[in-house]
Amino acid sequence: MTSEAIPRPHQQYGTELVRTWEPDVEPEAEIILVHGIAEHSGRYERVGSILASAGFLVTGFDLAGHGMTGGRRGHVNRWSEYLDQIESHVVEAGHPRVLLGHSMGGTLVLGYAASHRAPVDLVVASAPALGGGAAWQKAIARVLGPLLPTLAVPQRLKGPQLSRDPLVGEKYFADPLVVTKATIRLGAELFAAMDRVADSCADIAVPVLVLHGGADTLVPTPCTESLAALEGFERRTYPHLRHEIFNEPEGPEIVAEVADWISARV
Repeated sequence: MTSEAIPRPHQQYGTELVRTWEPDVEPEAEIILVHGIAEHSGRYERVGSILASAGFLVTGFDLAGHGMTGGRRGHVNRWSEYLDQIESHVVEAGHPRVLLGHSMGGTLVLGYAASHRAPVDLVVASAPALGGGAAWQKAIARVLGPLLPTLAVPQRLKGPQLSRDPLVGEKYFADPLVVTKATIRLGAELFAAMDRVADSCADIAVPVLVLHGGADTLVPTPCTESLAALEGFERRTYPHLRHEIFNEPEGPEIVAEVADWISARV
């Protein structure tokens, strides 16, 4: 089951690319999928297809400055712009509404659920970035952020950090829609959001599933340990799996776990 990708006009960014994966039956819920930094919704073809086959309508979109959505590449002026994008899809979605985010997308869906925006019913966060980042990156963001907000800094990501499957890294770096640099402003906004969202997760009033690879070196597993103790949160870790658990060889089984978790609650 493949996605339908539709560019649609966006008042602020010119164009927003939206993908949908539709089930063959009346959907149990609508899942709004939020990708991570530097990537785009097209990298979630397998995830969307499996969830659609399980009976869910899945909507993914490219964040501002990513993929085929307009805006300066790898840049955001304010973190709230991403939340505005998410909210626009939440408002359009049918019920029940589920947010699913990976990495920076995980940070976004947790922060969204803790806000006073249009409500959702369930949240799934894969390796949410509530920590991580090198000291030099944080220093650059803090010092140069106010002075050179649009200065683009190369990503230092290595393919093997994503998955034990070498093809995942090869396809990532060959993908013309992957952003190879992020601006100082985006880095500063992300690092600020990490702390803010971590502090606000206790305010989330809907069930949350947190997934994390035990060998994640981009967002180290301890970054989400505190979430396990929060009411309404369930945290699952997977030893030996790296940052993109959905793109690991065990990925389809993990996506099926997500589908079962959602079905049991809707």
